[in-house]
Amino acid sequence: MRPPGHCGVPKAPPALLLLPLLLPLLGAPRGAGAGAGAPAELRVRVRLPDGQVTEESLQADSDADSISLELRKPDGTLVSFTADFKKDVKIFRALILGELEKGQRQFQALCFVTRLHHSELIPSEAMAKLRQKNPRAIRQAEEVLALEQLHMDMVVNFSQGALLSHHLRNVCAEAADTIYTRQEDVQFWLEHGVDSSVFEPLPKPSDAAELPRCGQAGAHGKPCTCRYSLSLAWYPCMLKYCHSRDRPAPYKCGIRSCQKSYSFDFHVPYRQLCLWDEEP
Repeated sequence: MRPPGHCGVPKAPPALLLLPLLLPLLGAPRGAGAGAGAPAELRVRVRLPDGQVTEESLQADSDADSISLELRKPDGTLVSFTADFKKDVKIFRALILGELEKGQRQFQALCFVTRLHHSELIPSEAMAKLRQKNPRAIRQAEEVLALEQLHMDMVVNFSQGALLSHHLRNVCAEAADTIYTRQEDVQFWLEHGVDSSVFEPLPKPSDAAELPRCGQAGAHGKPCTCRYSLSLAWYPCMLKYCHSRDRPAPYKCGIRSCQKSYSFDFHVPYRQLCLWDEEP
């Protein structure tokens, strides 16, 4: 685990600090009238890996112990990420716009479900307290984490998905037949009491190991290995701690931001379900 920051209040602008430090400057926090436990939302402008700028929405629900993130890519794709700390589950969803002139559907939805390690993000209660001084500031992650490549070899049964996480029903409703996960994560959840009816092996031909990437498949009607990549351009990945002569112990005073990209491989019965994968 990376060591916490120290040596005074973070000075790198634009600052995103924890709510108790900013209340004297900002007054009542947004959503203060919504009642205790209401989800808190933070909207920030972030720079994507390709240099373009988009708005990102982050929501934290400390009662449900969950965090969600949503952003729209320049090509119109809507990417969302949900972390369910209670169930050790993280959910990635992509709503990919189709090209109608090529006979594609209006959009294609994909969901990827993997195990959540709590050290990947700041706690939901800390996220709920985040506020920013300058809402128009363009934020760029302080640390770019290594690409994570995942081979998805299982699917989640949507009708039973609430047994894994109650977020699945809302987040993956458009992707009911394309919710992918991994055997190693399934084993972890089974050992922690999740019913086996939630998961099914991903149907694939017997020679699946030899399947080409969809971008290299010659015939559109044959099965192939699809790859979908997405990036979380900016998210609070750890807390920063400060020291003060007036306090005997370090105290939380800000966050460190990260950027992380993911690449998911999974089998599809025909190439038309993976038209974006044109790279060799």
